[in-house]
Amino acid sequence: MVFFFSGKLFGQEQGSKLWYQQPAKQWEETLPLGNGKIGMMPDGGLINEHIVLNDITLWSGSPQDANNYEASRYLDSIRNLIKNGKNDLAQGLIDQHFICKGPGSGGKQWGCYQVLGNLTLAFDGKTALAAVQNYRRELDIEKALVKTSYELKGVKYNREYWTSFADDVGIIRLQSSKKGQINLAIKIDRPERATATTKDGELILMGQLDNGVDGKGMQFKTRVRAQVKGGKQLVQGQSIVIQQADEVLIYVATDTDFKGKDFERTTTETLTKALKKSYAKLYAEHLQNYSTKFNRLSLSLGRSKDNLPTDQRLLAFGKEPDQDPGLAALFYQYGRYLSISSTRLGLLPPNLQGLWANQIQTPWNGDYHLDINVQMNHWHLGAANLGELNEPLVSLVEGLMAPGAKTAKAYYNAPGWVAHVITNVWGYTEPGESASWGIANAGSGWLCNNLWEHYLYSEDMDYLRRIYPILYGAAQFYASALTEYPGKGWLLTSPSVSPENSFKLPNGHQANVTMGPTIDNQIVRELFENVIHAAALLGKQSDPFLTNVSAQLKRLAPAVQLAKDGRIMEWIEDYEEVDPQHRHISHLYGLYPGYLIRYDEHPDWQLAAKKSLNVRGDDGPSWAIAHKLLFWTRLHEGERAYKLFRQLMTPRVDTHINYGAGGGVYANLLTAGPPFQIDGNFGGAAGIAEMLVQSHKDSVYLLPAIPEAWKKEGQVRGMRIKGNHTIDMEWKDGKILNYQIYSPKSQQLQVCIDHNWVAYHTKEK
Repeated sequence: MVFFFSGKLFGQEQGSKLWYQQPAKQWEETLPLGNGKIGMMPDGGLINEHIVLNDITLWSGSPQDANNYEASRYLDSIRNLIKNGKNDLAQGLIDQHFICKGPGSGGKQWGCYQVLGNLTLAFDGKTALAAVQNYRRELDIEKALVKTSYELKGVKYNREYWTSFADDVGIIRLQSSKKGQINLAIKIDRPERATATTKDGELILMGQLDNGVDGKGMQFKTRVRAQVKGGKQLVQGQSIVIQQADEVLIYVATDTDFKGKDFERTTTETLTKALKKSYAKLYAEHLQNYSTKFNRLSLSLGRSKDNLPTDQRLLAFGKEPDQDPGLAALFYQYGRYLSISSTRLGLLPPNLQGLWANQIQTPWNGDYHLDINVQMNHWHLGAANLGELNEPLVSLVEGLMAPGAKTAKAYYNAPGWVAHVITNVWGYTEPGESASWGIANAGSGWLCNNLWEHYLYSEDMDYLRRIYPILYGAAQFYASALTEYPGKGWLLTSPSVSPENSFKLPNGHQANVTMGPTIDNQIVRELFENVIHAAALLGKQSDPFLTNVSAQLKRLAPAVQLAKDGRIMEWIEDYEEVDPQHRHISHLYGLYPGYLIRYDEHPDWQLAAKKSLNVRGDDGPSWAIAHKLLFWTRLHEGERAYKLFRQLMTPRVDTHINYGAGGGVYANLLTAGPPFQIDGNFGGAAGIAEMLVQSHKDSVYLLPAIPEAWKKEGQVRGMRIKGNHTIDMEWKDGKILNYQIYSPKSQQLQVCIDHNWVAYHTKEK
């Protein structure tokens, strides 16, 4: 029998480490550390160790107004062309008059999330690699700690690396089992726009990024200091040189002037404060701060091949996946670890690469794509008991409201606010630079879904009051910008696209632009319902605007239409697809993350969703595989979902930009598009949770999509469900042995176990 005790999970031991028997051969094998602001990725090199540094706030570019204030003059003409079936001509008109001004996301003013720099530890060069024994490199996600160890000529060397959650510094400790054995030079550099100097025994990296206007963009400063036991320390050129030391501590403090911060003062104060504490105290406070979040949830799925190095474990999983259910538990907890590590309250949400980048030109600018990616980055947080990590996204969205109001007026002559398909830290809301993808205008509505989901988990009324103006403003825009579908009186968006996908017109031409793509119809319906519900909760239901929204809600285009072949239609017309296996599956938004297509309702819609997914196929970039996994979990198809999880665990090494098949994971379990995109990690984590528990406000399914491989035994503690509840449960041979659901006050839920509904009163906690 297994049991829960003192916040820890007991029973079947579940590994919490990624580990390897060799240094990283490429950046995508290095191990990610982060405290929500500072990122470090050490490669464990023996002669030269390279540690890539990041700061979540380090962006080039600057605020800009790329609105075309003449665009609304062309809106009626564009809509009329679409209504008359001339979508290709409408698309051409949009490219001329209805996109952003200037180069958009391809321009320097748009900006890019960039690598901060590279810290190099160059050891004495006497290391005979062939003589190294017992090499091990590991990341312990329970401790937010990376270690490297090896033996050479009778001496054991240990390295520890972590980014402090308490003191906001990166710390590296080097030790040897014999005195006087540590010799190295420490250097810091950056590929461009930075200068490395030394002063008072410190390494200092200072720079200023390009703002795209006059070159005087964001400024930053990084300070590196070392403390030694035994031996000596000196500065030679642009390096700190350490000779014959017993132990070395390296401290990294960094900051930017993001939002006007006094970065030079903060780096000085942060480093000075950290240097006054012992290593033991620094680490104890770091671990306590981190563990407060990480230890809220425990998960075991039974046996685990954690005795294998992680890269070998992935290969073994590919051959015998059912022999290592523990890999899914590790991947889930790794997703939680990555969230805790890549964002924090008061800063920025994780971008396309979370916190970690090794290039000046990060793929896709490392920005925030609003047609699934930033949303997927947050899907797992509610169930993962990390709800407060939604706050940076809320702050980002709040920052879009003012520029989004200008965009709504410029393009649609509408009130409220809108964001299209991409944004950045500078508040960009304009369409992208090409109609084919850039005119998608459901981004703001989709963001509202993330914000609303957090309310459903927390039922925090103060939070609801905070987000209500965001929901209200987005609803204002859509209520004004909807147009009528000819002959049927439906209200829908126009112009828009189904994200990044295209179709064939009867004349044989290809087009992207349409009116009322299915995703828009589903998002607008959901938003209208949510803002009405929120108003009622807040006592604002007498607002005349909401009366109008209620009336429009009845006239919205159908959320789901079935094509002649039985699939769910992606567009308002049953167009032929150009790419039937396109990576985006936007027309199933109502299945996930939405709730329009419920397992216990609309069996015809469920069947149509399955047909749609079967035609799309199971391959794609990692985020698309994760998305499909989530769809199948909502359909309670555990084996199909597990097949997709197995596919997500396919080892990859390629880093080229890929838009089609071939996703998977790198050796460090970061997901590959390729290249590295973190949304696959977060989407996969969301999928694992949905396989175990699915919740609505007053009902919850237990083990709704559990695959055969996980049925033997398992337990979860601390998973959140909607309605401000937390669940602990345990199962064996696919049957629930016991479960408890906790709430601040007892209330009744409907719980589905083995397809049977039972009434359950939650426990007060």
